[in-house]
Amino acid sequence: MSESVEINHELDTSGLLCPEPVMMLHNKVRDMKPGETVKVTATDPSTQRDIPKFCNFLDHELLSHEQVEKHYIYLIRKQEKTD
Repeated sequence: MSESVEINHELDTSGLLCPEPVMMLHNKVRDMKPGETVKVTATDPSTQRDIPKFCNFLDHELLSHEQVEKHYIYLIRKQEKTD
């Protein structure tokens, strides 16, 4: 995980299964300001597919993704666009 990136929000979706982690991420990102970052922790392996697709579809930046034991950790920056 990049140590130089400030984490503004954290979202723990451990124990939740598809589609809940992405739904919770969508709600969290909606409340964030452009340019802010969120660290997401998940245990559902399907997030490895779903979260990158979510970021790509909505133009959010997936800064990093790593697996630590049975946890998937994502760092996402909300898009800078305001339109």
